[in-house]
Amino acid sequence: MTLSTGLRRVCAATLLIAAAGSPALAQEVAIFSEMDRVHPVWAANGMVSTQERVAAEVGRDILAQGGNAVDAAVAVAFALAVTLPRAGNIGGGGFMLVHDAKAGTTHAIDYRETAPASAERDMFLNAAGDADSDKSRYSGLATGVPGTVAGMRLALDRHGSMTWAEVIAPAIRLAAEGIAVTPDQADSLEDAHDDLTRYPSAAAIFYKPDGGFWQPGERLVQADLGRTLQRIADEGPDGFYKGPVAEAIAKAVQAAGGRITVEDMAAYRAVEREPIRGSYRGYEVVSMPPPSSGGVHLIQMLNALEGYPIGALGANSAQTIHLMAEVMKLAYADRSEYLGDPDFVDVPVAALTAKDYAAAMRDKIDADFATPSALIRPADLTPYESDQTTHFSIIDADGNAVSNTYTINFSYGSGLVADGTGVLMNNEMDDFSAKPGVPNAYGLIGGDANAVQGGKRPLSSMTPTIVNKDGKVFLVTGSPGGARIITTVLQVIMNMIDHGMNVAEASTEPRVHHQWLPEELRIEEGVSPDTVRLLQGKGHSVVVREAMGATQSVMRDPASGYLFGASDPRRSDAATVGY
Repeated sequence: MTLSTGLRRVCAATLLIAAAGSPALAQEVAIFSEMDRVHPVWAANGMVSTQERVAAEVGRDILAQGGNAVDAAVAVAFALAVTLPRAGNIGGGGFMLVHDAKAGTTHAIDYRETAPASAERDMFLNAAGDADSDKSRYSGLATGVPGTVAGMRLALDRHGSMTWAEVIAPAIRLAAEGIAVTPDQADSLEDAHDDLTRYPSAAAIFYKPDGGFWQPGERLVQADLGRTLQRIADEGPDGFYKGPVAEAIAKAVQAAGGRITVEDMAAYRAVEREPIRGSYRGYEVVSMPPPSSGGVHLIQMLNALEGYPIGALGANSAQTIHLMAEVMKLAYADRSEYLGDPDFVDVPVAALTAKDYAAAMRDKIDADFATPSALIRPADLTPYESDQTTHFSIIDADGNAVSNTYTINFSYGSGLVADGTGVLMNNEMDDFSAKPGVPNAYGLIGGDANAVQGGKRPLSSMTPTIVNKDGKVFLVTGSPGGARIITTVLQVIMNMIDHGMNVAEASTEPRVHHQWLPEELRIEEGVSPDTVRLLQGKGHSVVVREAMGATQSVMRDPASGYLFGASDPRRSDAATVGY
């Protein structure tokens, strides 16, 4: 449920009457009485936070029917493929964390896309040996073998309670009956016109028969996608990875110059990995392991920042931002050297996430002056992402939780739809290092560890995260945002733990970001001009840019057991709903 200010006041008054002689209810009154604060959505049982309201309501309905967090997560993932086609998908891939409250365990499911078997190191170079971004972003070569369908099935088989057909049914209905176009959806389709009209199969779906734009309130039907989803519901993942759908995908990708074959499709496997774990001021932080760089560097940065009195320094003070920026630079320099697919390269996870290493990072930081990025190099360790990604967070009545981030990379991926399938294909191959030392679309530098290789998974910044307190889930969070995902999640956690913000305040606070290269401290509007001047005085090159991230977060209050959630206001159609 979503509470207006007036309704919150009614709730507070009602609780005040009921709280006479009840300390427990009196505590709840305090929660609702702080009317000068930004308040989260609340619920007593289950909660779903996503970037799109209809999909959020699908997940809530699954929970209300008795499904668990994983059932709801799989339903939401398939629904978003219909309602948020620029990021929700079955033609991409991602990462999921699943917390099993009864067993007290957390599992990481890797369903990241893989390179076709015939992919090779120099496939994105031109005749002169230079990286060709058109090849890695817009041609058929940009598409990796999608993992979402296999990932959802693995999650449901191991941790769900409902049937495959039951959780896909809402998405089938939405595709067949159509969705009401929102103002945000209409704007995004206009913005993506050049990319989506490159392929007639995509233009036929996302624009009117006369080529006109869909207007807010009109109904967008995706009949081909509905039929593909029905085939997946009837046949399981084989309905996607084998047979007519797989053949159509391989044919379309190859026609666009790519290399995916029906054999590549049939060979895809999602895998379960051991999560990355760390601690921060008494909280356990659990996040995604490689081939995500998110968990490693989130914990690396938290470890380093734990050595400073961040709470006393204040939220978004010049000194707090300075220390965060210096830690970010060191972490992103390490990312460029060491992170890749652990099935192909040795990633020094233990070294990067060690408390001793964090202390060594602090020794490199000057409290008063910014270290130029040109002087920063990846640490000498022994070997051992997109704006149009989307994230959702779920907690059910039993305390089970899911943190899921998935993507097709650019908005609407490569823009390629395999004829007759309705499936938008990803352009995730750009997340590989086309050439060591050359930045990708998000300005991230990569090295040999993330070089292209057949069957390999490209490095990602996706950072689905669960924070626990005393063995129970405290916070489930994550975000889209390409290179800025990791630092966005970092700041939500710090805002709540260091600065005592509620989940809504933590989601709305202005954000900052530094990724080592380029040499700029990126900030959102809302950071004090005085703070900016102080940061410039410390040597930072401060640049105000567009909003960063779009967090979807749910927390469980340790005292009351109530759920509180917030959808980032940076995305207009996002919603957090509960029951």
